Amino acid sequence: MPGFRWEPAGVKFGFSSNAPLPVFWFWFCYSKRMRQVAHTLTSETNGPGLYEITNRVVDWCQQQSIQEGLLTLFIRHTSASLTIQENADPDVCHDLQVFFDRIAPQHGSYRHSAEGPDDMPAHIKSALTQVQLTIPLQNGRPVLGTWQGIYVFEHRHHQHRRQVALHLLGE
Repeated sequence: MPGFRWEPAGVKFGFSSNAPLPVFWFWFCYSKRMRQVAHTLTSETNGPGLYEITNRVVDWCQQQSIQEGLLTLFIRHTSASLTIQENADPDVCHDLQVFFDRIAPQHGSYRHSAEGPDDMPAHIKSALTQVQLTIPLQNGRPVLGTWQGIYVFEHRHHQHRRQVALHLLGE
């Protein structure tokens, strides 16, 4: 870029002919090196419920040699979702399932029914929850509370292989 110049505090660098170093070289030499890695985790489900994937996610993160960063999880489906919930008492997962079944019943008066009576309620449940989670990473581990777990929340009544895309950015 002819004539480009960036001169903070009187220091000259850029791409002009009288600049000692291009900005890129300055950034390359003096900034921390960010890395990003991606992975697809498959979760086998067997009907409605919450399926914990915390240990698999933590194990994958620790294998990446990234200490500080940001982890994004994205489920690639419209009839399942992701959630962070209590993992100490299984009654929490049960009560969540009962609640969502009450607000989106299987035999409601839905127009969309081509994929079965559990499909439209699954779409509603997915729309009311999350398909993406973002979790900070510290010391190579997702930063979760003492009783927090990461779950695939299956909303359909049949067996499925759910794919969760993991993306880790950090250093």
